[in-house]
Order: sequence, then C-alpha cells, then structure tokens
Amino acid sequence: MNRKKLAFLAMVLALVFVAFGCAPAQQQAQRDPAADFPSRPITLIVSFGAGGGTDVGARLLTPLVEAELGQPINVVNITGAGGWVGWTELSRAEPDGYTIGYINTPALIMGYINPELGRPAGLEMFIPIVNHVWDSTVWAVLPDSQFQTAQDVLDYVKANPGQLSKTTTGAHTQHHINAMELYRQGYEFNVVHTEGAADATAMVLGGHAEILSTGVGEATTLARDGKLRILAVMDAERSKYMPDVPTFEEAVGIELISFSSRGIAAPAGTPQEIIDKLAAAFEKAMADPGHIAEMEKLGLELRYMPPAEYGAFLAEYEQALRELMGW
Repeated sequence: MNRKKLAFLAMVLALVFVAFGCAPAQQQAQRDPAADFPSRPITLIVSFGAGGGTDVGARLLTPLVEAELGQPINVVNITGAGGWVGWTELSRAEPDGYTIGYINTPALIMGYINPELGRPAGLEMFIPIVNHVWDSTVWAVLPDSQFQTAQDVLDYVKANPGQLSKTTTGAHTQHHINAMELYRQGYEFNVVHTEGAADATAMVLGGHAEILSTGVGEATTLARDGKLRILAVMDAERSKYMPDVPTFEEAVGIELISFSSRGIAAPAGTPQEIIDKLAAAFEKAMADPGHIAEMEKLGLELRYMPPAEYGAFLAEYEQALRELMGW
C-alpha cells in the first residue's frame, strides 16, 4: 500500500473516531444544557443606577453566587426609562444563562400594561429565576406631626378630601398605587409625585408634604434616628425591622399590601435546566448568614421565591394591577 492510500485510510479512521467518539458527549450536552454551565463569566443587569437599593443588594449577593457557580458575575448598570432600557437589553440577550438581570415590580409590570406607553411586551419576555428582596411600603410622618396613627390620617382625608399631601416616588409606582387603591374606597389625597425615594423623603423632612410613602428599607434608619415616625406597614404581617408598627389592616381595618419586589430573571428561551441551576445557586447565596446580616443592616427583607412560585406571583400581580388600573 502506497503512502497516499495510507494517508487517506488514516484520515478516514480519524473522522470515524471523531464522529463516534464525540457523539456521546454531544448527545449529553443536548440532553442537559446545564452540564457545563457556567463555563465563563455571567453578566447581571441592574436597570437602575449604582448605589441604589437594587444595585446595593445585587453587589452584596453576587459574590456568594459566584462561589456557588465557580464563575465571576459582572454587575452592569443600564439605566433609563424607569428601568426599561435595561429590561429591554435583558430581553434581547442570548438565552443561554450568561446574561441575567433584576426585574423590579411593580415598575416592570406597570411599564408594559400602560397602553399610553405602547410597549408590545410582557412577562413572556423573561423566565423568572428567584425573588430576592421584598421591600414593604410604610407611611411615615415627622415626629411632631398631628397624625398619631394611620386612622388619624384617613379620618382627616375623609373630612378634607384632596387636602392632605402624600408623596410617591413617581406615577404608577407602588406609592402611587396605594393612593389609587384608597381613592377607590373614598379617600382622596393630594398626591405629590417626586423623582424618587430621596426626593420624597426630603419633601417630608422639609415640611413640604405631610405623609411619606416609602419602603421599609428607606425608612428604617430615619426612624431609628428619630427623624421620622412610622404609622403603619402595608404588608400581611408586621416587619421584623419595625415589630412595634402595626400593619395597615391592624391600624385601620383595610387590607392593603404595597411593596417593591426585586428578583432575577433570564431572557425567554433560556433552558429550564440552566434556570434551575441558577435558582439553586441564588437560594444558597441568600441563605448565607453574612448576607442575611448585611441585608438586615439595610432594613431589606429577603423573600426567596423559586422559579415557579415567582412566576405565579408575577402573573397574579399583573392581573391585580390590570383590574385596578382598568387597562
């Protein structure tokens, strides 16, 4: 046999070896997309600015998730349009698990159910991974305010509709939503929209508005320092950070739940095996005692929801908001 024939035979044998030798590995990869995931760094999009509540929580959590997954997680702030620049970027990313991001509710949902904004979008753009933070709403006043209880506030508003000013962090935020829910029950506030939590707090501390509607996380330190007095927390149970503060239902007999939830999602089409692997890593990271302690210092409640539970929660809340807004 001459050299050309030997070379040709060697090439054929090599191709056969590659084809059959690699087939089991290829089949395994097709069966389990998460088998080698992650094999490179992951990008985590935060759709709000550096130093904000979502960003701080993300940067406290990601080192622990990195330890679980064995790859770096790069937190990237993509801001604009009330979060929608970042959420749009997330929805358009390759659905391979290497780009994930925080989705904030109710901001996300209100941003696409509002027909005036014309966004052809919805929850179907994402696959929920886990919920991380649950920041309940509180009503707060200055320490020397005439309003000693939430019932005092409602009694005044009932007798003086449209006269008492209550802040929000912007139109259609949770702080606006709770005002709209109360309006349906006959309580009309003078709703004052601001540019965010810091702006709203400054208005009340400066005496330019009477009722501050804000998150437990924003109010905890101010209350401890004696700069604010908390009247009620809008959750099903009292906040562990404010155990002496009644729920809104305890205070006035009206069940009113108002909150901001901050969770992580992936683009639609991401394989479920990868979603599950990410969810397991986030769950372990959230249970880390050091993380729990750091979040407690900020007054931020950890409320883990796995993928299915988180998805069901978002869908139910979307329906509730559609009914409230008539959209």
